[in-house]
Amino acid sequence: MKLQKKEKAYLLLEDGTLLEGTAIGKKGTRGGEICFNTGMTGYQEIYTDPSYYGQIIVNTNSHIGNYGAMNEEQESDSPKINGLVVNDYSYVYSRKLATESLQEYLERNDVIGIADVDTRMLVRHIRSKGAMNAIISSELEVDALKAELAKVPSMHGLELSSQVSTNEVYFVGDESAPLKVAVLDLGIKNSILQNLSSRGVYCKVFPAKTTFEEMKAWDPDGYFISNGPGDPAAMDYAVETVTQILDAGEPLFGICLGHQLLARACGISTYKMHHGHRGLNHPIKNLVTGLSEMTSQNHGFSISEEDVKNSDRVEATHVHLNDHTVAGIKVKGKKAFSVQYHPEASPGPHDSRYLFDQFIQTIKSK
Repeated sequence: MKLQKKEKAYLLLEDGTLLEGTAIGKKGTRGGEICFNTGMTGYQEIYTDPSYYGQIIVNTNSHIGNYGAMNEEQESDSPKINGLVVNDYSYVYSRKLATESLQEYLERNDVIGIADVDTRMLVRHIRSKGAMNAIISSELEVDALKAELAKVPSMHGLELSSQVSTNEVYFVGDESAPLKVAVLDLGIKNSILQNLSSRGVYCKVFPAKTTFEEMKAWDPDGYFISNGPGDPAAMDYAVETVTQILDAGEPLFGICLGHQLLARACGISTYKMHHGHRGLNHPIKNLVTGLSEMTSQNHGFSISEEDVKNSDRVEATHVHLNDHTVAGIKVKGKKAFSVQYHPEASPGPHDSRYLFDQFIQTIKSK
């Protein structure tokens, strides 16, 4: 592989913090909300998770790029991140199954990044100060960057799901499968659909702004509300759809953003977290079984613990053991439940995949 000529890049944070490093990926300028993921593996799955749309990702693992990239590890059709920050960046890779280097992958997908940054210091800074907007550039000087950063919209109040959702209905699974599930795509990961189809489910995936009546016309056995990016408080259209599914008494399972929307449909408010949960080792306790599980998480919003405690419509089923945020709920008297984390993982542990089986059993008990 030819030697890479290193070029300077800047990372400027909203609070004025300025870091200098090396340009990676495509040369250019791009801004977004900066946040960090603590996973030690699975960088390609992270970059292609639509829930990260509009965000700049800091990988806390020191070495990034050392195992290259391959199509089988895509969670969507392309990377959805707005930018990438790493410490030690590898232009070469050692995995035989990989089809290209991470540098080739980022260039091909127009991802702008910066390397040779003290990510440990940066993550401690974000953890202390909170998630904020930032901008990466390998072409602008600092004064020009400040003006560009001011143009980056706040994640608070931002509706993004309709920008990453499918534009056309499509199907996943075996048409002759015993169960049919209508999937509302708010930024769904491929692994979620694979977990459903591998359990005998034929999925029909609908665009984000599809109405309940349109999904109901297919006569599904159950409904799934996916993960996705943005602020759930800005998604009244999806709350209305979830409300109608509940009113119809249909089986429903929500993950991540789907969890937040189910909560909103039941009168539970949401809020923006200080710096969110993003990683592969978040401890969750199942309050129903008393068992705990290690989970993969990616969210910057959460549902109100106080509202859940005082609600006569929902009850908490899972709790995050680090900060006691509500990680799962079920709707009383309905066949509807949700979790704040990612049971499909990819990347991450598979402790929580039982939730897909629980959804199947819920459908079969109609």
